[in-house]
Amino acid sequence: MEIDARGPRFAAAVTTVVLAVALITQSAWVLGWQTLAFALGAAGGVSGSPYGRLFRRLVRPRLGPPTEFEAPEPPRFAQSVGLLFAGLGLVGFTLGPAWLGLAATGAALAAAFLNAAFGYCLGCEMFLLLKRVTVRAE
Repeated sequence: MEIDARGPRFAAAVTTVVLAVALITQSAWVLGWQTLAFALGAAGGVSGSPYGRLFRRLVRPRLGPPTEFEAPEPPRFAQSVGLLFAGLGLVGFTLGPAWLGLAATGAALAAAFLNAAFGYCLGCEMFLLLKRVTVRAE
């Protein structure tokens, strides 16, 4: 079943704001929240993430019907990649080194911003590339 393509982009916009706050404040608590949001999105798909639920309940009813759909697997993989970077950032902010927290959070922020602003999902593209490579290797 395909998903409304506007949902992941909305989630990326919220993620961009949360990660920007985490980066500016170097707050492990804010980044911890985003890490949890990524974990829920990786486990339950984008619709299982808090931002996906927010989109489905509050934003989507105010929009017209979706015109663009996408497979749920690439955004779910992107949530896993975000989880990896947010986890590394959390380690950096809590245990050190601080540069790890800054670099990992900054990388996740850059990816979220690309998706929110331009609709270009780096994690989704990684998923598709890995899928092509593994299919050819078989």
